[in-house]
Amino acid sequence: MRLKAVAAIFAGLLCLAAAADPADRLADPAQEARARAIFQDVRCLVCQNESIDDSEAELAGDLRRTVREQVKAGRSDAEIKRFLTDRYGEFVLMTPRFSWVNLALWGGPFAVVILGAGLLLTRLRNRTGEPELSPEEAERVRRLSQTDPT
Repeated sequence: MRLKAVAAIFAGLLCLAAAADPADRLADPAQEARARAIFQDVRCLVCQNESIDDSEAELAGDLRRTVREQVKAGRSDAEIKRFLTDRYGEFVLMTPRFSWVNLALWGGPFAVVILGAGLLLTRLRNRTGEPELSPEEAERVRRLSQTDPT
């Protein structure tokens, strides 16, 4: 059992080592750790549901190199994210910042459902039973009911 656990750990470490090209990594471990943290919050624009840390797309590799260059140049995390959003739009962030536009996008569907439910309840409350007949219609019904069908 212990041999299986060691083999599994070794296989996992081997996969991690093969996932990123060591030539791309920064020499300073603190800078590399900072870059990897930023990778987790940047969306791969090709895959769209993965971070650039998880993606194997060529564009994700280019974005990782860009982030590493920015980290190496001494830019802050906020400056790096601003650089990326200026270039690719806010969609590049996995967790976009709060803004009124984002609030409208997230709150819009809830507002539509609430508005629809309100309109439905209003229509159901204002609905009456059978509609009243006009005097002409009432007279016609009376005449039709008096005639003998035979």
